[in-house]
Amino acid sequence: MLVHTPNITEKKYKKLSIMVSLSHLSFCVTDTLNHRVLAFREVIFDNPNHTMPVEELYGGAIRNNIELTEKYDDILILHHNNLSTFVPTALFDDHFLGSYLQYNAKVFETDFFAYDEIPAYHMNSVYVPYVNINNFFIDEYGTFDSKHSHTILVTKLLEASKNVDEKKMFVHFNRAHFEIIVVQNQNLLLFNCFEYKQPEDFVYYLLFAAEQLNLNPESFKLELLGDISEDSPFFKLAYKYIRNVSLYDTSETRNDFSTTDNRKHFILFHS
Repeated sequence: MLVHTPNITEKKYKKLSIMVSLSHLSFCVTDTLNHRVLAFREVIFDNPNHTMPVEELYGGAIRNNIELTEKYDDILILHHNNLSTFVPTALFDDHFLGSYLQYNAKVFETDFFAYDEIPAYHMNSVYVPYVNINNFFIDEYGTFDSKHSHTILVTKLLEASKNVDEKKMFVHFNRAHFEIIVVQNQNLLLFNCFEYKQPEDFVYYLLFAAEQLNLNPESFKLELLGDISEDSPFFKLAYKYIRNVSLYDTSETRNDFSTTDNRKHFILFHS
């Protein structure tokens, strides 16, 4: 079992981050002294209808990956879904978490809601966590921290926008949905998630978001990250409509993995 080790003589100087969803999990081990990712792995579940119990899916992943059974100083569980939104601190009340999500996601009164504070940018990330997965990890690991993956994604992109006065759009690709983020000098102008099946779905939402913010396709910069490459039909179609399209530059990330891995696992590696 992984447990926190408060005694400094027993510190491992390693952190485990696990990103969880209904279709897969991914995890990485980080050297906390050098802030360097040491190892990572992705586990795809053979569970197309999401009918298998969490204990079977995640229990199997732990049994088959020795890294998930070792001891760490810190453990972070990242909930990865499209049930989240960002709320300015001035408008935030933790008694009404569900009301913030009802306009962009299907939620119910019986849902459990959580939030991450982001004081540096005067806002909070409100989301629906996977309660059953959390409960599984409580039994397995005891205590841990948890956040939504979008908290990491948006925070890192806002940090990278410091002293950049032009509006910039980012799109982060996942298997069945993507996130559009527009930032300007550490201000979040837009965040939203969209489900997609075809490249045309992607371009439709992309151009619609640009129109809402008066972004000229001939001049604004679009950077793509996540599960995307220049050979992707999504990249190629975007290039037909947006003049300045590029893949997000991950060259400053400190590890020995490929640029493709760093782009695909951007959230996990920056957690």
